[in-house]
Amino acid sequence: MGSGGEHSGPEAKDRTPPGAAAPRPRVRLDLPRAPRRTLLPEYDPEAFGRLSERIARFLGTGRFIVWMTLVIIVWLVWNVSAPLSLRFDQYPFIFLTLMLSLQASYAAPLILLAQNRQADRDRVTHEQDRKQNERSIADTEYLTREIAALRMGLGEVATRDWIRSELQDLVREMEEQRALFPHEGGPGSDEADR
Repeated sequence: MGSGGEHSGPEAKDRTPPGAAAPRPRVRLDLPRAPRRTLLPEYDPEAFGRLSERIARFLGTGRFIVWMTLVIIVWLVWNVSAPLSLRFDQYPFIFLTLMLSLQASYAAPLILLAQNRQADRDRVTHEQDRKQNERSIADTEYLTREIAALRMGLGEVATRDWIRSELQDLVREMEEQRALFPHEGGPGSDEADR
């Protein structure tokens, strides 16, 4: 039972004052919406978008300009040089102007639709690139910290060259001590054992 008059059952119908609108049925959010019937034709927006992009790409090519120029030249030549009974657009070429205006009025929205779709794709691509860059920066920072920790750890590790230099220093000190205090070949000396 909810608060604010959201009661179900026969008591709720009895509590509705006469002349008041019937309570609105509750919408279940866990169930899909029932399809609505419309008088408008249904179409696939993705298919329409792809078609508009193909048309916009064609309108932006040299092939379209060549074909349009040829059609206009044939139109003008036919309506100037054909017999009067076969001409369908006299000199001010009103019908040609109408056709070009119609083509332009359809071309502009199609081009804008194609540009909007491209902008949406670019936005998604930029968002993915931004996320990838953030991951790369985080990985780089982690690796930098790890390398710094390794360098600090290596500073405490004895290297082969350091051990070699320490041993050479010890050998030198021992040779200096032998030179200062020579051992005599007594019973406790090493030379007697050799």
